Amino acid sequence: MSETEEKTHRYTVVIVGAGFAGIGAAITLKKLDIDFVVLEKATEIGGVWRDNSYPDCGCDVPSALYSYSFAPNPFWDRLFAKQSQIKQYTHDTADKFGVMPHVQLHTELLQAQWINDEKHWRLETSQGQFTAPFVIMACGPMHVPITPQIKGMETFTGRQFHSSQWDHAYDFQQQRVAVIGSGASAIQFLPMLQKKVKQLTLFQRTAPWVLPKMDAPISKNWQTRFQKFPLLQTLFRGLLYLQFEMLNSSLKYPFFLKRLQSAGLKNIRRGIPNPQLRSQVTPDYSIGCKRILQSNTWYRALAQPNVQVVSGIAEIQGNRLLSSDGKHCEVDAIVFATGFEVADPPIAKRIVGASGKTLSSHWGGSASAYYGTMVQDCPNLFLTFGPNLYTFSSAFVIIEAQLQFIASALKAAQKKKLRTIAVNPLRFTKYNTQVQVALKDTVWNSGCSSYFIDKNGRNSTNWPWTTFYMRWKLARFHSHEFLIETAL
Repeated sequence: MSETEEKTHRYTVVIVGAGFAGIGAAITLKKLDIDFVVLEKATEIGGVWRDNSYPDCGCDVPSALYSYSFAPNPFWDRLFAKQSQIKQYTHDTADKFGVMPHVQLHTELLQAQWINDEKHWRLETSQGQFTAPFVIMACGPMHVPITPQIKGMETFTGRQFHSSQWDHAYDFQQQRVAVIGSGASAIQFLPMLQKKVKQLTLFQRTAPWVLPKMDAPISKNWQTRFQKFPLLQTLFRGLLYLQFEMLNSSLKYPFFLKRLQSAGLKNIRRGIPNPQLRSQVTPDYSIGCKRILQSNTWYRALAQPNVQVVSGIAEIQGNRLLSSDGKHCEVDAIVFATGFEVADPPIAKRIVGASGKTLSSHWGGSASAYYGTMVQDCPNLFLTFGPNLYTFSSAFVIIEAQLQFIASALKAAQKKKLRTIAVNPLRFTKYNTQVQVALKDTVWNSGCSSYFIDKNGRNSTNWPWTTFYMRWKLARFHSHEFLIETAL
């Protein structure tokens, strides 16, 4: 036996990533009694809730809905849970379902290549080689942080970091701080920073729409009720699901958009008395075109005397930062709240398909998949949170819909002895054409700059229909829709 063969670990399925999608996939495969391993490059599981630990980090979907339907947690202490409790839920669920013995930490995927002769994937990792007929890429859409390239960035001598790589050792007390970006993370941590720092300057390229957050503590009495009567929490989850589904559907109708926008404008007026500052933070695009945010503290924080709001960053000259509208400030630290690479998933550069080309080169900057789950040139490979699956609902609705499809496909492969499952090019093209036609007149395609739209100007992110329809389409694997190769 060669040295390479000795180091090769063979499984039926390899799952890449141990966030909520990866843990959910592992639980699914355990129920199917399928041999698998979960590869996680970090020192612990948790995905986005492990990486993001900035002050006041939390979820913008209610906790009862932002959890597995098959593993409810009656002990959420708020309607919208904070990061530490969500991260703990990941660990608790993995332990409860016996997933951890299948997780291999400190194992980064370097390349996954389809070997056609063997009909399996060969995965090169930081801990050796793995092979498996099937691979589930559970890497998450908000995984690789974006830090913009700014003129003179190398001249800055203070502390700088991305919000997803928070420096908890840095003392912000009485410091002069620049926050670059006004997205989902800035909305949460900036009000906390504002209370500590001497001066805070927000470099805002585009003002977000921010609605009030209907958050509140969940009392111990209600936690006990949810524990004793699980049906109560199931009903609550169902109501929340319908509420988010209605919100998602309402974005297609101007009447509802105006009502949402009116709520956003009231939130601005409630928090900011200064007319000039109000004007600066009022978006110039329709609500829903970018991700809708929620906060009860954002506008009040911006209105404080130690905060100034300027336009996007233009240049850095040592510790002097210049904005595109000609303002400047001296700062001791920069926090980048500039988001993640969503429309062009970086993992695609590490996936080499049957043709020998990377998935990234196939996509050419415009990601596409069959129902967000399978891609061309990559037999037996499943994506989670794939292209055109994003919707204003819980990520768990998407995860569980996809896992239902993947489980159905793997069961069919076992029963019918399928060696390969590949996308049918005709169905693939027809489906993706339908998606783009359906997105054409939606608010997401109405012209603002957002991570929904890729570098080619195509919406490769949003799901244009209801999640009812998504769940129905992914409920079962239909072999006639795919190119199938059976064992001899």
